[in-house]
Amino acid sequence: MSTHSIQNNIRKLRFENDEMTQQQLAEEVKVTRQTIVAIEKGKYSPSLELAFKIAHTFGKPLEEVFSFDPSKK
Repeated sequence: MSTHSIQNNIRKLRFENDEMTQQQLAEEVKVTRQTIVAIEKGKYSPSLELAFKIAHTFGKPLEEVFSFDPSKK
């Protein structure tokens, strides 16, 4: 389990969207595949703009893609 305060459902959402690859998502939101990998693993917190772009790509509100747990540091 990640120790970071921001969690995400990107991996699950990719698979629910015709098994979208990390590369396809990266191209859609104009970042590198490595950025998507790091976000999925909880090693990198995206900018607010990127978070909204990812949510928009899946047609979901931000809260369905990302969640924040202030108890985790």
